[in-house]
Amino acid sequence: MNLKIIAFDADDTLWHNEPFFDEAQARFCVLFQDYASNQEILGLILNHQVTNLPLYGFGIKAFTLSMIETALELTNYTISGKGIEKIIAIGKDLLQKPVELLPEVETVLQELQGKYKLVVATKGDLKDQHRKLHDSGIGAFFHHIEVMSDKTELDYQKMLGRLDCKPEDFLMIGNSLKSDVLPILNIGGFGVHIPYHTTWEYEKIDFEIEHDNFYSYTNITEVLPLLIK
Repeated sequence: MNLKIIAFDADDTLWHNEPFFDEAQARFCVLFQDYASNQEILGLILNHQVTNLPLYGFGIKAFTLSMIETALELTNYTISGKGIEKIIAIGKDLLQKPVELLPEVETVLQELQGKYKLVVATKGDLKDQHRKLHDSGIGAFFHHIEVMSDKTELDYQKMLGRLDCKPEDFLMIGNSLKSDVLPILNIGGFGVHIPYHTTWEYEKIDFEIEHDNFYSYTNITEVLPLLIK
């Protein structure tokens, strides 16, 4: 490898995120426990999220809108304004969650700083992701912040164009095989998967990846021997 840029996913790669969404969905299920089972409710939320992705994209605001649509469906459009207010409160609480770095993230960034250009490449709400990066205290490590509408091959190609970087000089580190690894491998870059203990259903794949440019580790510190010779 002759890497120039190393990019990191943000949520559940640099800091904790998915447990907050799990907690929010649990609160939502309590609100509507008289209408359906938890499994049915969670399935409806996911269906609305996936259907809405082309319109709303990713992030907490899109998630909140999908919860509201789920509530309308569950109550046959009889939910009160007070009920909608409770759902909005769940979304607002998500937007104010503290940022807790994952173990050893700062150590890895310190080791790589100066040796490569470091980039954040993440999905979600622009304002929220910038807030989390600011609150994390690690923003100074990064040369560039990219909040992407999605993480398709085309999205990565556009980002690499802005960074003036060839795919073969680029490595992406993230917790999602679907979003952080596969698109990069498909365009000729390198991908590192570091799984988080819980994964959003939309980000799961049902096959093994076999590729010369693919690496999988259990801890972020394990990338250091690969990148620092």
